[in-house]
Amino acid sequence: MDREIPKSEQRKEARKRYLKIGGVVVAVAAVIVVIFSLLKESIKESDLTIGKAEIGTLESTVSASGKIVPLYELAVVSPVSTKILEVYCSEGDGVKGGEPLLKLDLQSTEIELQRLMDEAAMRSNDIEQAKLNDATFLTDLEMRIKAKEMSVSHLKAEVANERRLDSIGSGTGDRIREAELAYATGQLELEQMKVQLGNERKSHGAALRSRQLEGTISRRNLANMERTLEDARIKAPRKGTVTFLNKNLGTSIGAGEKLAVISDLEHFKIEGDIPETNSGKLALGSGVNVRINRNIVKGHIGHVSPQSVNGMVQFTVILDEDSAALLRSGLRTELNVIYDVQENVTRIPNGSYFQGPGVYELFVKTEPGRLEKRTVSLGDSNFDYVEVKAGIAPGEDVVVSDMSAFKKKKSINLK
Repeated sequence: MDREIPKSEQRKEARKRYLKIGGVVVAVAAVIVVIFSLLKESIKESDLTIGKAEIGTLESTVSASGKIVPLYELAVVSPVSTKILEVYCSEGDGVKGGEPLLKLDLQSTEIELQRLMDEAAMRSNDIEQAKLNDATFLTDLEMRIKAKEMSVSHLKAEVANERRLDSIGSGTGDRIREAELAYATGQLELEQMKVQLGNERKSHGAALRSRQLEGTISRRNLANMERTLEDARIKAPRKGTVTFLNKNLGTSIGAGEKLAVISDLEHFKIEGDIPETNSGKLALGSGVNVRINRNIVKGHIGHVSPQSVNGMVQFTVILDEDSAALLRSGLRTELNVIYDVQENVTRIPNGSYFQGPGVYELFVKTEPGRLEKRTVSLGDSNFDYVEVKAGIAPGEDVVVSDMSAFKKKKSINLK
């Protein structure tokens, strides 16, 4: 017959069971905590971007943005106020140099051209007539001077003759004085005529030069009008593509109004801009790496604007291969302007960790399966690399991906 177990024994056995279960639970919890802690201090190596420090060349660059534009865009404007009569092409058409684009109403311009042609012809005739008149007048005066010279020479001979007669007692003093007076008068008149000839030559020469100047002005006006009329026959200035065209027939247009734009869509350049705080690193001829869809097109700075607009400085990049297939007009690009080149520099790959020269805390692989945080000094950079000034030796592996989740850790295990 079974004996009933005392209640005190039953309570004792129950306490033992509870203690055993509690111990198991505590042990399991401790294991879970340890495992969780280990997991939190470790990371898969495949989830990281690790780069190797190496010795190499570092092209220090500064970032800028740019836009691809045609190598040239030529605007065609109306030189006169008129209206459009005919349109010979459309936007997007390729044209050759000298090919007609539009026809303008040039009737009033042609009338003005004819008036200037007539005026120039009249000026030319006036000049020729003035030359003939001057030649006639001056020639007549020169002949009168020659005649006067002959007369003075005769009077001189008369004076000599009277003196000879007086010496032999056949002459008189009165006749000598009369001959001498006539001779002196003749000399004065001759001198006066010579002075007059010189003055007339100067006067007629000045008058002729004035007429010639008027003729030159007239011919210049005529040439300008001829050029204006030729420009008004709207033609493509060179080979290219029509990117704008005023096709409004019958529309009145003013002088200087844009009628068409011819662009070179086979050759391109870059119009870049950079914050004025970095503009001091721009220099004519400096190399530029243009990044287009993960590809690089090289070029150099061809022009830098002397002015800043809204805190930005504009510059132009001339491309080494300005007809590359990657280039598309209007495409925005990233530019890396080279301002310094250093040889034999310790460098590591660039990444999101780098925010400019300074001191950083980076994780370095010290042994297989282990990362240690290290204080390093970084300097200049470009799109691909960052200069290491101190803290990392060539050949070491460095984490270059985002490690902000582990910023309080001194070391990390790799899984």
